[in-house]
Amino acid sequence: MNKEGYINEAEKNILHTYNRFSLVLDHGEGVYLYDTDGKEYLDFAAGIAVQAFGYGNKEYGDALKAQIDKIMHTSNLYYNVPIIHAAERVKKASGMDRVFFTNSGTEAIEGAIKAAKKYAYTRDGHAGHEIIAMNHSFHGRSIGALSVTGNKHYQEPFEPLMPGVKFADYNDLDSVKKRITDKTCAILFETVQGEGGIYPATKEFMEGVRKLCDEHDILLILDEIQCGMGRTGEMFAWQHYGVKPDIMTSAKALGCGVPVGAFLMTEKVAEKSLKPGDHGTTYGGNPFVGAAVDKVLEMMERDHITDHVKEITPYLEEKLDELVASYDFLTVRRGLGLMQGVVSEKPVGQIAAKALEEGLIVITAGSDVLRFVPPLIIEKQHVDEMIGKLKKALDQM
Repeated sequence: MNKEGYINEAEKNILHTYNRFSLVLDHGEGVYLYDTDGKEYLDFAAGIAVQAFGYGNKEYGDALKAQIDKIMHTSNLYYNVPIIHAAERVKKASGMDRVFFTNSGTEAIEGAIKAAKKYAYTRDGHAGHEIIAMNHSFHGRSIGALSVTGNKHYQEPFEPLMPGVKFADYNDLDSVKKRITDKTCAILFETVQGEGGIYPATKEFMEGVRKLCDEHDILLILDEIQCGMGRTGEMFAWQHYGVKPDIMTSAKALGCGVPVGAFLMTEKVAEKSLKPGDHGTTYGGNPFVGAAVDKVLEMMERDHITDHVKEITPYLEEKLDELVASYDFLTVRRGLGLMQGVVSEKPVGQIAAKALEEGLIVITAGSDVLRFVPPLIIEKQHVDEMIGKLKKALDQM
């Protein structure tokens, strides 16, 4: 079947909730993807910050194949060895004390919200608590995750949403202070805002919110779903700031392609929050995803992936800054590590489409940002190749 045939089949059978590019991807190798016509694409999207090790990594693939031959699923009524090993590794990487494995980032957010509410319920003896989230944030598509996503465009068709959520302005500490009441149980935000336009938190904001939480016994929840797992040059972006959350969420590169997420917490939160019967999942933490997480974290630690990200980041930033200086309609670069954004006054969707024609995959964030979240294994020559292909696309704008 040719490309048009595959696309027609998809449009007949799959619910149209995505406006997909006219591209049918078939396989990958390293930092390159190939479509069903055999065309090669340099990948600077990594499946939306998922494929940290790129494609076709034999060690990772062999670990999953070996687990498939043993057992893939048992339910959480029993223990399994891979997830026990994975839990120990993610605890070590994060410095947190307890972990609950989910099937996605959205489910990790749901669990984090429930943990915070249960903590306050245990402490105060009643429900009715509130959460402060941030404008222009993105935390997922379920009703709970949408309720803390600060974008009315995503929310309006699905209202009424979960009550008790107030929105403050990201990197504006006074805005947060004004929304704190005796009902506030948690403050939730992305350490680096992703869909909202690639905005890293400021050090003053991180430290200030942590101080407010300590003063009022409010839980700090940091969403590390996109910015975590080595992407910024630390295993988790909050480690740049030295500001530890009470609860954090992870997903995307946690499994490097296997659907898995997690929410983690300190022992203090664990003691006063979710107990047997409060939360659960059929698939979460099964042996298959456990093998994936265990292998990903083993490889990241052994191969010093965060050191590589720190090494390659200045070169990517330099080349993107040069790009911004070369085009009047590109106005600013911002980001942290290998999570970078370039603001464009011309339609970013059109730029991404033209880049595809040149054999480059880039994606967007918000309405005016080109997003660069490549596999963490890229080298300088890949940055140069990306810039060359992107310039050809930009020259057509």
